[in-house]
Amino acid sequence: MAFKRRQADAVGVPGDPEQLYRLLARGNRGPDSVWGHQSKVLEHWHKEFRDKSDVALELPTGAGKTLVGGLIAEYLRRAEGRRVAYLCPTRQLAVQTAKKLDDYGIPPSLLIGPSRHWDQADVARYQAGGSVAVSTYSHVFNSRPRIDTADALILDDAHAAEGYVAKPWSLRISRRTHETAYKDLLTALSPALDPLLLPHLRSDNPGSQYLAGIYLASPAVVAAHAGHVESVIREAVAQGKISDDAVHAWKFLETHVADCLAYVSYREILIRPLIAPTFQHGAFSNPQQRIYMSATLGAGGELERAFGRPRIHRIPVPAGWDKEGTGRRFFLFPELTRDLASNPKAVAPFVRRVIEQAGRVVVLTPETRVADRFCERFLPEDFLTFTAAEVEDDLSVFTSEPAAALVLTNRYDGVDLPDDDCHLVVFAGLPANGDLQERFLHDFVGADEVLRERIRARIQQGAGRATRNLRDHAAVLVLGRDLTSYLARRDIQASMHPEIHAELEIGVDASLDQTSQDLWGNLAIFNAQDSEWEEVEEDIVRHRETYDRQDGPGAAALQKAVRSEVAAANALWSKDHQFALTAIKTVTDQLRNAQTPKRYSSLWSYLGFCVAHRLANGSSEPQLRQTAANYFREARRNSLGTTWFDRVAPVAAPSTAAVEELEPTDEAAMNAILAAKDLWNPEAFQAVLETRAGLQQSDPDPYEDGLVHLGRLAGATKSYGDSRDGRAAQPDAVWIFSDARWVIWEAKNQATETGEIGAEQARQAGGHRRTTEKAEGAVAPGDSICVLVSPKSKVNEGTYNVAEENVYWVRPPEVLDLFDTLTRAWQDARARNLLAMSVSDLAAVFREHQALPSQWLPTLRHQPLWRSPAQ
Repeated sequence: MAFKRRQADAVGVPGDPEQLYRLLARGNRGPDSVWGHQSKVLEHWHKEFRDKSDVALELPTGAGKTLVGGLIAEYLRRAEGRRVAYLCPTRQLAVQTAKKLDDYGIPPSLLIGPSRHWDQADVARYQAGGSVAVSTYSHVFNSRPRIDTADALILDDAHAAEGYVAKPWSLRISRRTHETAYKDLLTALSPALDPLLLPHLRSDNPGSQYLAGIYLASPAVVAAHAGHVESVIREAVAQGKISDDAVHAWKFLETHVADCLAYVSYREILIRPLIAPTFQHGAFSNPQQRIYMSATLGAGGELERAFGRPRIHRIPVPAGWDKEGTGRRFFLFPELTRDLASNPKAVAPFVRRVIEQAGRVVVLTPETRVADRFCERFLPEDFLTFTAAEVEDDLSVFTSEPAAALVLTNRYDGVDLPDDDCHLVVFAGLPANGDLQERFLHDFVGADEVLRERIRARIQQGAGRATRNLRDHAAVLVLGRDLTSYLARRDIQASMHPEIHAELEIGVDASLDQTSQDLWGNLAIFNAQDSEWEEVEEDIVRHRETYDRQDGPGAAALQKAVRSEVAAANALWSKDHQFALTAIKTVTDQLRNAQTPKRYSSLWSYLGFCVAHRLANGSSEPQLRQTAANYFREARRNSLGTTWFDRVAPVAAPSTAAVEELEPTDEAAMNAILAAKDLWNPEAFQAVLETRAGLQQSDPDPYEDGLVHLGRLAGATKSYGDSRDGRAAQPDAVWIFSDARWVIWEAKNQATETGEIGAEQARQAGGHRRTTEKAEGAVAPGDSICVLVSPKSKVNEGTYNVAEENVYWVRPPEVLDLFDTLTRAWQDARARNLLAMSVSDLAAVFREHQALPSQWLPTLRHQPLWRSPAQ
């Protein structure tokens, strides 16, 4: 018979995804049944989240995430007749996923590579609902999406998708490859930048500061000159002066430059919206449901910002898998060892020795320059090197070589190296160097909390490239001061999956205050995986079971604010500036409470200023000018400790009305001093002066008492000590200057002058900030510092590699000098009877004596413990 009869799917229509697999398992090549934790996730989705438009589920590596996603896709296809597309970050992962789905009995249509090469029969099967399309993110997030008729999307490795999602709206122009277009656009954006920057950005030989800098062009000024900026880009497109990717991005950005942020560096210019306007992209927004799958999701709104969705419902991690991971990792920190910390040149021979022993290594770097430096400095000469593109379709070109390095740039997942494929992973540098926006937020705004989930996910995923099953083991070599100090932080360790938390602790202990030869011996024990390692293994498992992953103190507020952030970004894109201003007000209100990061809030306040400024210029309503002035003042205050705010172009009124005479910490101190009525009493004032004697002693209790009273003289609104209960983890004194700045003290005044300040003391001092945040129920203002008082004259070189970038070292005589300076200012003010005078009058007196916080803080910050004097 010539005609083919249509037949129903062999397994029929199931009642739920688990029943579907029982039917599929009769003839497939997969497991006999779903695991218990998989069953719980599927049940959660089917009963509670089946009708939600955006749902996220978290399953660690090895927990069978692909089967869960595949069963949801196949259930929707069979039971509800939906077209379903399963998206992966890379072609390699798409190929692996299609094979797994086929093994499970789920018919895939593999649609990767150029769409003109797709098998049209596979396309037709997917379009007719006869198979699940397996493709990549780029075929949905594209100016001409080829996967654009799906009823449901399964988005795998969602934690790594922000770059793919934002790409269609990201116009990048590189100075190296498109110099003429770069310089033309720099000129067009110049009114929106600090004029002092421009000569350096135009120079052929800028200083290192300007080579590394990333600058935000004032959105208010860009909007005012948007027509000219767009004409320059339009001309570049017409004359073929920019890349194909930039041309495609221009299709999305044309007429929207005023609604974007423009970031300028010496090497590149990036124009993109803060949050991708996916609501206007039908290929993503039209499907009835989007399922986001990840080995790590976390909190803080990162997923919502990445995909531009106001709310994503989360299915909880199944019990048990919230503790246990896959395989075993041993983290090595060579730059924490005693001999290598004091002799950085010896690090490279040690690393080469580790790599030579391993044979094959995967190297994870945040950017090309770091990758090039690594290969030049650390890679043995006889090693072959491979890039991601070279293994995209066939990993065996790497795994078949006995001495080879797979060097990946800004890619931390999508490459699986199980069993003996690889036993060594190298992290070179902190994985926080995505596009210019990400680097700007991390390095210049200091919005660590907002990017923490992204960085955490990259570290966890990258560390697991060579541990893909329970039997796998791999060493993870950590290089670079920024990453070393980051992973040595106890709060960062606590934010990781409990198993990686325990592994990091063991790794730091095995490196810190040890020699490189000790570390080499520990690596040998790990590689042998015999009885000696079993004792360490027991420690990791025991510690793992006691840990719960901890979100940062601002995560809850950031998660709450993200809905308004998405609404504000979408309103800006839609040119509804009045609603955008309303949404920004909600964002800043939600980020204003004590449990949120002020630096990220400063950026939103500045955006509020820019929107209010634009509205005020087109209106006679005076309230808009006042609104703009208020936002400007708020942005300036919350950006303390950063440089980005001072690098945007100065904007004419209404911003000029927001400039304050006093620095915020000075203002807070003067107000506190005027409010300290008891200290204006002679007897009380004399009692405080007598505590100076405690600052001359080695006894800790009188010294702490002296620090607390010194804080009162300095104008702290709150000054107290916490360590008298004997808990070493508590700071010795805390000075809080309203919402402007905290100064937190760790006193080692009892120490001798001989010896060195060790790394553990620096870690303890750095941890006091988080201890105080927990006690205060607040996040420390951005420019807060931790001060370690010690009479020692030297610092152990390893200390510089582990100290956080807010820890400073002072000697006891400097503290005593500060006490005397403040005493003289107080005595002068009391002699002039300034109690009833204004803040500015009191500030004038303190300024004469160099007693304002802005005058004495540089002394406390003179010797950072996070930067060696040789650096």
